[in-house]
Amino acid sequence: MSRFQNKVAIVTGAGSGIGLATALHLAKEGAQTVLVDIKEDRLKKASEEIEDFGLKPLLSVCDVSRSQNVEQSAKIVMDKFGSIDIIINNAGLMVFKPLEQQSVDDWMKVLGVDLLGTLFFMQQGFLHMKNGGSIVNVSSIHAVETTPLVSSYAAAKSAVLSLTRSGSIEGKEKKIRVNAILPGAVDTPMLWENPNVKSGLEVINQSDIGKPEDIASAIAFLASDDSSFVTGATLRVDGGRLAKI
Repeated sequence: MSRFQNKVAIVTGAGSGIGLATALHLAKEGAQTVLVDIKEDRLKKASEEIEDFGLKPLLSVCDVSRSQNVEQSAKIVMDKFGSIDIIINNAGLMVFKPLEQQSVDDWMKVLGVDLLGTLFFMQQGFLHMKNGGSIVNVSSIHAVETTPLVSSYAAAKSAVLSLTRSGSIEGKEKKIRVNAILPGAVDTPMLWENPNVKSGLEVINQSDIGKPEDIASAIAFLASDDSSFVTGATLRVDGGRLAKI
């Protein structure tokens, strides 16, 4: 039997990149996937890619930074399937500006998506994962080492690690595991649209660039019973980029 047979998995930021790769990976292993994204056109395109494999995901247009939107997404899932087993908090947003030029609005946008969006879906997981479950929060290597112009993103992703630890403690009695993954440079639009990369301020060796599927495989491990004794952990998946002196 596939690892995720009869499991219901929510993936945020599922319209492209790591989110889409993860949703496809889980679906191929038997999960009933729920694709969550703020852009309906991206959701429809992502759904078509998954349907090419004979799989049918549920779609939910949702602004993860708004708690009412997240509650509505969870309600849609519960009304359809009656349970939630896996949540992958992948939705992310970056702002590229010098620290002193970042506005309150800039910070609130990034924190709203990257941190509060993660919190809101974790809360829904804690409310609805009656038989336990697995939550995987997608952080970033920027949580531990970062570059100029992304202070709000780095701070938010660092806070996600703290939230993951807290969630793992409070989730233990509920049999809910909470872990985090730290992707490095991944071949997605977010990487190539990064002004630091475009300008050469941040130089990335080709050997340090992974594929969305590389991250999806690691997420699937943390989501599955293969990691049943793993909670509160942080898994770095960066091709060894941060291991270099």
